[in-house]
Amino acid sequence: MHGGSPTRAVLRLEDGAEYAGTIFGAPIPASGEIVFSTGMVGYTESLTDPSYAGQVLVLTYPLAGSYGVPDPSRDERSFESGRIQVRGLVVSRHIAEYSHHRAVTSLGEWLESGGVCGLEGVDTRDLTRRLRSRGTMAGWILPEGAAEADAPPLPDFSSDALVASLSVREPVRVGGDGGGPLVGILDCGCKRSIVRALLERGCRVLMIPPSMPVGGLGLDGLLISNGPGDPAVLRSTISLVSAEMAAMDPIPLAGICLGCQIMALAAGGSTYKLPFGHRSQNQPCIEEGTGRCIVTSQNHGYAIREGSLPKGWTTWFRNLNDGTVEGIRHESLPFSAVQFHPEGSPGPRDAEWFFDRFVRQAEIHAR
Repeated sequence: MHGGSPTRAVLRLEDGAEYAGTIFGAPIPASGEIVFSTGMVGYTESLTDPSYAGQVLVLTYPLAGSYGVPDPSRDERSFESGRIQVRGLVVSRHIAEYSHHRAVTSLGEWLESGGVCGLEGVDTRDLTRRLRSRGTMAGWILPEGAAEADAPPLPDFSSDALVASLSVREPVRVGGDGGGPLVGILDCGCKRSIVRALLERGCRVLMIPPSMPVGGLGLDGLLISNGPGDPAVLRSTISLVSAEMAAMDPIPLAGICLGCQIMALAAGGSTYKLPFGHRSQNQPCIEEGTGRCIVTSQNHGYAIREGSLPKGWTTWFRNLNDGTVEGIRHESLPFSAVQFHPEGSPGPRDAEWFFDRFVRQAEIHAR
């Protein structure tokens, strides 16, 4: 951290509103899509989640950093990728004096080492109310004396370049060579905990570029991962998944978050951008037909348009806060997907059985 007086800065939104604060982390300008999360904990998992690429994250909980940051080499479960993915972080109060037996550095020091700007002292309640009423918008964190032109360009969510920058370039085997089913992951920016969930269930996992045909890989199942941005721009991935759905003997397909939206588009449905998204660890969902309720971790800015799916598909889960579609499945084929994160990380694991169900389908196909 830098000595002396804190560097003053502002968060400037595209509608002209400004929020004053002081810099912690790297003292550099930042730009991105401004989004908020209402989670109380789990900032290391959230900040390293590739789904947040291109975004500046606002934490609504008033304190951030109280338990510090662990050593990635000793506590890999606290990190969802190899680096911080957000472009910036906005908090009400940063706690530099952390307290946790596994922590080795503060949140601010970690941000600085990753070259990521943080802004504290912001009225995050008022900021969140503005984003909730006016919708997600672009913004800039500008240290005193900096202009918008000094910040990196705003992310381009209209192309597949952002997803391509987060995915593997060629197929990569992960884990051991056991006798479990071979499951491919179309890597659109996959969280590590999703890979771990499959490995813990005995799967052999193959990470695959999101536009690479999978027909000759001998897969027993295919999972389309989470990732950032607008699913509709991932045309090659959508076409790939659509072709797998149309196969004579289709392999089981599963989707999580962005992967759920891609599956809906591949099936012939449509998606739309939510006003301010679902980003928290306490989103209640209800299973259609059974009335069973689960609490889920979510991080998505797009949703499936109600009634857009063709015959043979059904709504599986629905959000109890706003009624949006949170899960879909095919009535007769082994295709299912959810908008929420069954692996949690951070958040509840009420829906971990989603992986059990998918792996069972892959095992049946392997026979």
